[in-house]
Amino acid sequence: MKRAIAIRNRHPRLRLDRRAITAAIAVLDARFEMQVGDLPHLSVPPARLASLKSRIENQKSKISGGCPPGELSLVFLTDPALSKIHGNFMGDPTATDVITFEGDPAAGLAGEICVSADTARSYARAQRKDFSAELTLYLVHGWLHLAGYDDRQPAQKRRMRAAEKRAMTLLREAKAVPAFWLAL
Repeated sequence: MKRAIAIRNRHPRLRLDRRAITAAIAVLDARFEMQVGDLPHLSVPPARLASLKSRIENQKSKISGGCPPGELSLVFLTDPALSKIHGNFMGDPTATDVITFEGDPAAGLAGEICVSADTARSYARAQRKDFSAELTLYLVHGWLHLAGYDDRQPAQKRRMRAAEKRAMTLLREAKAVPAFWLAL
């Protein structure tokens, strides 16, 4: 499935490669596999859940993809900008890493993923992790939310973390983790 991807970089110092980001999303769309055990933990409308169950039963255990079809919007922000969105839409003005807004597949919109490059940088530094991998993980997390994964309850959170790990492994093996860097 080839999808339209709108990428907006609203972080004044973040540098990114749009083609590499588009390629990473294409890898997830084509090769990420939802597993039958994930279904009870997904937060999706009943009709979509029935469709996913049918697709998994037809393929015996897994289905590729997960994120709904349609245009996907990716927005890279600063901590203050994402905090403002967090406050306006979720009633919590604190900093966060990812906010995902569901789209309307009937209107050709998969959804929007807003990520904080500042939070990714801070966490990567504190944990001695790679900044590009951390920011990519935030995109994966948002993509999985659009696919129906949630992380509010412990069982859902375990499924989300396992799905993140599978997705990041897939991207690493495909050499599709985009490079990001913050200019001085």
